[in-house]
Amino acid sequence: MSNYTIHTIASVIHATYLQQIDEDVLVKHLCIDSRRIIDAGHSLFFALHTQKRDGHLYLKTAYEKGVRNFVVSKLIDKTDLGDANILHVPDTLAALHDLTAYHRRMFSIPVIGITGSNGKTIVKEWLYHLLSDAFLIVRSPKSYNSQIGVPLSVWQMQKEHTLAIFEAGISQKGEMQYLQKIIQPTLGVFTNLGNAHENGFATTAEKFAEKSLLFQKTATIIYTPKDTNGFEFTKSTKEIISCGTASTDALQIVFIQKQVSETRVSLKWKSNSFQITIPFIDDASISNVVTCVCVCLHLNMSLEQLQKKILLLKPVSLRLEIKKGLHQCTLINDSYSADLSSFEIALNLLMQQNQHAHKTIILSDFPVSKNQEAETYKAIAREIIAKQIEKVIVIGAIAKNYLQKYLPNTVQLISFASLEELMLQLPSLHFYNEAILIKGARSFALERLMPLLEQQVHQTVLEINLSAVANNLKIIKQKLHNHVKIMGMVKAFSYGSGSFEIANLLQYSGADYLAVAFTDEGVALRKAGITLPIMVMNAETVSFDLLTENNLEPELFSFEQLNSFKSFLENEGTTNYPVHIKIDTGMHRLGFENYELSKLCEQLKQGNCFSIQSVFSHLAASEDAAEDNFTNEQARLFNEACAYIEQQTGATFLKHLSNTSGVLRHTKLQYDMVRLGIGMFGISSTPSAYGLEEALTLKTTIAQLKYLHPGDTVGYNRTGKITTATTIATVRIGYADGYPRNLSNGKGYMFVNGKPAPTIGTVCMDMTMLDVTDIANVKEGDEVLVFGKELSIHEIAKWAATVPYEIMTGISARVKRVYFEE
Repeated sequence: MSNYTIHTIASVIHATYLQQIDEDVLVKHLCIDSRRIIDAGHSLFFALHTQKRDGHLYLKTAYEKGVRNFVVSKLIDKTDLGDANILHVPDTLAALHDLTAYHRRMFSIPVIGITGSNGKTIVKEWLYHLLSDAFLIVRSPKSYNSQIGVPLSVWQMQKEHTLAIFEAGISQKGEMQYLQKIIQPTLGVFTNLGNAHENGFATTAEKFAEKSLLFQKTATIIYTPKDTNGFEFTKSTKEIISCGTASTDALQIVFIQKQVSETRVSLKWKSNSFQITIPFIDDASISNVVTCVCVCLHLNMSLEQLQKKILLLKPVSLRLEIKKGLHQCTLINDSYSADLSSFEIALNLLMQQNQHAHKTIILSDFPVSKNQEAETYKAIAREIIAKQIEKVIVIGAIAKNYLQKYLPNTVQLISFASLEELMLQLPSLHFYNEAILIKGARSFALERLMPLLEQQVHQTVLEINLSAVANNLKIIKQKLHNHVKIMGMVKAFSYGSGSFEIANLLQYSGADYLAVAFTDEGVALRKAGITLPIMVMNAETVSFDLLTENNLEPELFSFEQLNSFKSFLENEGTTNYPVHIKIDTGMHRLGFENYELSKLCEQLKQGNCFSIQSVFSHLAASEDAAEDNFTNEQARLFNEACAYIEQQTGATFLKHLSNTSGVLRHTKLQYDMVRLGIGMFGISSTPSAYGLEEALTLKTTIAQLKYLHPGDTVGYNRTGKITTATTIATVRIGYADGYPRNLSNGKGYMFVNGKPAPTIGTVCMDMTMLDVTDIANVKEGDEVLVFGKELSIHEIAKWAATVPYEIMTGISARVKRVYFEE
């Protein structure tokens, strides 16, 4: 914490004493709001006088809460402040600026100052995420970038910090000069010159010039020329680094390739070309990430580490979220940051929830240095005690150890080693009619608690019949040769049906292997107690550490991936790690082709990093009799590949080629193992022919009935035309839930009271309208079958011109999953 005597502060801000009691008392905290006082005995209250309020009106309140040090600009009645030090200055805001500027001058660490019209907070938070492993960072909490927010941010600087990141926002001319003196940035970042606060400036040029004042003594400026509307920075700055598409830009964007959920960007920095993958596709996020990349490269961050961290970037929540929770609770979600300033902000919002007498905090360990832990948790404990919080739930050993010492017995302290442990024990905590603040470091991913605690009002449900799944497995097993193993495909949330619930069933039913698409799916299964071997089909480089920590086995399908994983294992000193080799025999999606086998075997033989668990390929058309010749050709190529790999490497491994359709139609292609996907759920080209039962049922309910007349229309663009008296049922499912929009206007139907009801009008995001005119006894609230026993998912897929896989995996996560056994 900052420690200055009141005597030193009086000298720094050129104050005179209206009352002097103890000039040696230490000041650690600055306070401008009598409702937000921490450690009152070491707080200094600034009575700010703004257009909206006069802090002098709250001096007595602050005194009654224990504050004994004040800065005022009015001649006040000292009788209300008894034994307090009272400093008088002409302007309390200027005094606040002077004090924090003095504090800033005590440090020689790099300080990044960020300004612009848009994107300041996002860039700041992403830089914090990207650089937090290399530096101990102090940063502006939330969007504290104003004439008051900036000094409070800078006051957080401590001797342990090695980097500071502060944002500066202005709304009119004449403001930035004050923020520059406080922040004194050594590195400047300009994000964007947009329209925000346009009314405070005569011209755009004037606004740019004002914002640029933040960098008047900065050694380096990083900016994107297209984001400054052509305005340039003065050459007095030692180094100006630009990001853009021109060859003259220091960080040149060579090309941008947007994909479904990510963007690949090719960049050039100091003659070095490289690519990054950004987990966003909107232009603003791409621009902000590129800016962050430029800053990180300037600070000598390695490209490998940078890409790993970029892939973990998440959208920045710029506000505290208040949501309705289960059991009459209110939830405050602040699960992305953990520092004292943001803790104070969130805690004050918690205290505003006056509809609840009881308050609870769910808190993770804070990411602070070892020698700052005691002070940090003492401050947290003081706030908890002052706000009379009744229950604190901590995740992590550090918070537990300190809060056990600092909190009185009147506060119920419950601790968990991990978020997963808390999630498992959540029902036993019996939350009821209380306000709950969820507050933690980003690494703890406390946002995963929100869906478990939120009030769920959606009445659309996907039912999974576990008995049917088990029976389907039994039927398929009966078609296997005695030695053939089963790999259960539980990728993509088990095709939308749930992850560890299905994995548990497979484990219980005697499956030998599981397969997931990505490492995080496998990690989730491990944390849920799944012990079966798990193959990861798309093991990304950034996830290798998690993969090996959780004993997951990657599929290797390319030389680049193979070499990356080999390098990782060599660096870790790991040998004989289990891997699965993918052969491309005609699917032409992933895998090594037969002409590459010689090179592949040479690389597999080098060193002892790998233990080949299996070699496999993927049938492209096993369900189609017309393509049986192609299937047989795939098998021939697969046989050749397996024989060659065995011969060249001397390895013994499992071979697998067949999916569910392959099992049912091509018994000779079972090899050592088969892979079962949606066949487990009774979904195949001809399920009834093999005795399989569809295990999924999607249901919703009727929200409202309407009685329409000829000439009326239904839905967007009036596509549903009414020609006779018609009864319309609006049901609680739409394309956001996974019901295909192209099933509008009678192309699809659902079952109401056991009768088919065609769609009418355009399927909406959250609702679909059905024509129930000819169905008797229909009522609001009635259950509606979207697909299930009476209406196969195959029919839905056929109407939508797609496949059951897409329908299953497209069912939104907001649709509640219900598991049952018959």
